Amino acid sequence: MQPTLNHQMMGYDRSSTMFSPDGRLLQVEYAKKAVRQGTTSIGIVCKDGVILLSDKRIIEKLIVSKSIEKIFPIDDHIGASATGYIMDGRVLVERSQLIAQQYKITYDNPIDVLSLVKDVANLKQAYTQFGGARPFGVSLLFAGVDDEGAQLFVTDVTGIYFQYKATAVGEAEAQIKEILEKEYDEKMDLEEGTKLGLSALKKAFGKDFDMERIDGAYIKTSDKMFKRMDKEYLRKISKKV
Repeated sequence: MQPTLNHQMMGYDRSSTMFSPDGRLLQVEYAKKAVRQGTTSIGIVCKDGVILLSDKRIIEKLIVSKSIEKIFPIDDHIGASATGYIMDGRVLVERSQLIAQQYKITYDNPIDVLSLVKDVANLKQAYTQFGGARPFGVSLLFAGVDDEGAQLFVTDVTGIYFQYKATAVGEAEAQIKEILEKEYDEKMDLEEGTKLGLSALKKAFGKDFDMERIDGAYIKTSDKMFKRMDKEYLRKISKKV
């Protein structure tokens, strides 16, 4: 009986557009597993802005660290971090950049963060319904500052999006979320938020933690400008953890 059931499930397993008898989209679930195995990204909303931190997981000694990009500028006031299949993330990042520029040209105003997130989430959802195409195997953390203030969103592989005060996606997601839930404070500033993020990464990775693998960016509410954190700043904050 069991081999027959497994054989039947294989048919549903091969299509992202067909529900299994127990109501699951198996290819979408596999894409979510790919994200959970991806390198970790963290987003934290602070009283004076929002930050993104990412682990780049450099697997070869001769790889040039700067060639691995995990945090991307989307517009002057929005950044994103990809976790999962980075090649899928790059396609969605470039689409996000295009959406932001088209909005600016059309309306003569920068796009609000939620509108951008909805457009990307709609695209992701569409790829759970197209025959002959697989779902995007990536989650994107969007961080930005608009008229609503500092905001942080996660777009899931299913096309669902959620807004957070602080969150993590990737291999150490559960451990880091637990730390953030205990230690996050809405009153913390960008430096304190960076310190919390690095502390969470250190606790999650233990002796495998390496500052050379960490990328960071922030957007202040005062100037609404995406800026990268330089390595010296990150090392300085790391020493305080």
